[in-house]
Amino acid sequence: MSEFKTIALRCLLALTISLATLIPRGVSAAETPAPSSIAIHFTFDRPPDASMAPFFLAAKDGRFGAERLNVSFSSAAGSPEALARVAKGASELALVDINELIRFRDKEDAAPIKAVFVLFNRAPYAIMARRSRGIHLLPDLDGKTVGVAEADLSMRLWPALAQQNGIKASRVKFHKISAAVREPILSAGQVDAVAGFSHLSAVNLRDRGVPGADLVVLRYADYGCEAYGFAVAVNAAFAAAKPDAVKGFVRALIAGIAATVKEPARAADDAASRIDGGDRDLELERLRTVLADNVLTDEVKRNGLGGIEPRRLERSIDQIAQDFKFRKRPTPGDVFDDQFLPPVAERLIN
Repeated sequence: MSEFKTIALRCLLALTISLATLIPRGVSAAETPAPSSIAIHFTFDRPPDASMAPFFLAAKDGRFGAERLNVSFSSAAGSPEALARVAKGASELALVDINELIRFRDKEDAAPIKAVFVLFNRAPYAIMARRSRGIHLLPDLDGKTVGVAEADLSMRLWPALAQQNGIKASRVKFHKISAAVREPILSAGQVDAVAGFSHLSAVNLRDRGVPGADLVVLRYADYGCEAYGFAVAVNAAFAAAKPDAVKGFVRALIAGIAATVKEPARAADDAASRIDGGDRDLELERLRTVLADNVLTDEVKRNGLGGIEPRRLERSIDQIAQDFKFRKRPTPGDVFDDQFLPPVAERLIN
């Protein structure tokens, strides 16, 4: 019997050694999910850029693992696709444009998806123009040509912005373009301005050699647009079944934002490493633009990260309604659920 035990122990040891050789080198214990961890498939609504650094740092620093979450990332071709994935449960959570979520919820039999955390307190919608074309302020677009990519979400709020600033919409010419040529045609002078996101197009244009002194960024938020921007949306069934997992994800993301603010260079390095041909300096500039213009606003400094002011969200829905006919106008409660946010004291950031 003793001989049999010895043979069994030797076999067990050999099996353990052979299995150990199958584990990839460089994978630390912190990167290996705990057996009881909850899997979350998270979808970004576009390819990676530095604005997503808080998610990446939260993963790299083990923040999700500390919450017993096993988070994987993927990208979609826009907010509508990301929302569709969340609606059918292919993704538990996604980063989407909250204004597109508002329109999505108005569809007949739409899944009851809600946002649980607002990353961009101010929407990044903007028009990038050339001062050399006589454009300095938003009203200067009168009689000018603006390049607009198909499905550009910024254009959905243009009617409200134009009306609010006394601009005759018919006096601005919109030229449809491919998103791939948005920056090239402006840098080549084929249009007077282009519509897009300030942290993407404006930074890309400077990288393409458009002199900073000739580039003007007309941010919608500076001209009365009340819209919030990108937010984390959750599948309703997942939120109901695993509310603690959603709360843990939010806590980890807040820690990721804090780390990004504290170490923007490290955050930009990590983001650039996830982009094909990523440029660390370009992504660092993009990240600093996002933090200053969209994330660390006065409202966030006052109320903390992630939340909304209901009255402001109401006003933003009013602005959406100027170019969108609601079947049943949503309330802030239909769009945003604050029950997954930690107390304000835990969301304040220096």
